[in-house]
Amino acid sequence: MGHPVPHTYPEHLRPCLADLPAAPGVYTFHGASGGLPLYIGKSVNIRARVMGHFNTPDEAAMLRQTVRVSCERTAGEIGALLLESARIKAEHPLFNQRLRRSRQLWSLRFAAERPDIVPAREADVSAAADAGPLYGLFGSPRAAQEHLRQLADAHGLCCGLLGLERLAPGRPCFRHQIRRCLGACCGAEPAQAHHARLMDALQAHRVAIWPHEGAVAVVERDGERQDIHVVRNWCHLGTVSTLAAARKLKHVSATFDADSYHILSKALLTGAAETVAL
Repeated sequence: MGHPVPHTYPEHLRPCLADLPAAPGVYTFHGASGGLPLYIGKSVNIRARVMGHFNTPDEAAMLRQTVRVSCERTAGEIGALLLESARIKAEHPLFNQRLRRSRQLWSLRFAAERPDIVPAREADVSAAADAGPLYGLFGSPRAAQEHLRQLADAHGLCCGLLGLERLAPGRPCFRHQIRRCLGACCGAEPAQAHHARLMDALQAHRVAIWPHEGAVAVVERDGERQDIHVVRNWCHLGTVSTLAAARKLKHVSATFDADSYHILSKALLTGAAETVAL
């Protein structure tokens, strides 16, 4: 068995540190092959975060392949998060695993008391949506089914009533026979009680309805720098520096994205972000 390669400080990257600001933004580790990105990250203090990479032995392999480090400033954390997400999806850096490319999302929606797995689109989370709330954002119908199975395991729910198992007429589901379902499938538990427990379990995963009539500007400032993120129905339409430019973006088409939703809903629903109606 070979010995592990000892961690050494990446001296060849030391000159890059001089140009990195102690400010919010996105940074990129570039490889030798045409400067392609090896890793894209974000921080409210770019210089400190990059230094953290330099001192992490587990990242030595990436650092040995890095020939330079660049950065792009933002006015705040929201802008850094949005830019990082967009760039990772567009450029697919070798060492980034957390963010995936944008693709069709799926959610749970109820018809009567049974969940249906439906596509999650921009229109579904707008203020005008009237088909009922969505629960969860999943990368595939299979992932949505697996989430329902996990809820069933955690809360004694019936997979038959969740649409995950075919029920034989007059017979309890298999899980009830092994005491993992409380028996809504055979009358041992009222169906209304089963549904109430399911809805309680799903509340933490409810997709928030867009709380504004139209697009809004989310404003971030850092000294003289101002970033205005234009958002509609949780979709990020673009980032500009003036409200006049923001108003030109408010009708731009966009694709609903789970990462953008989580970034923006956290900021807007808590009131932590400065917003201006467009």
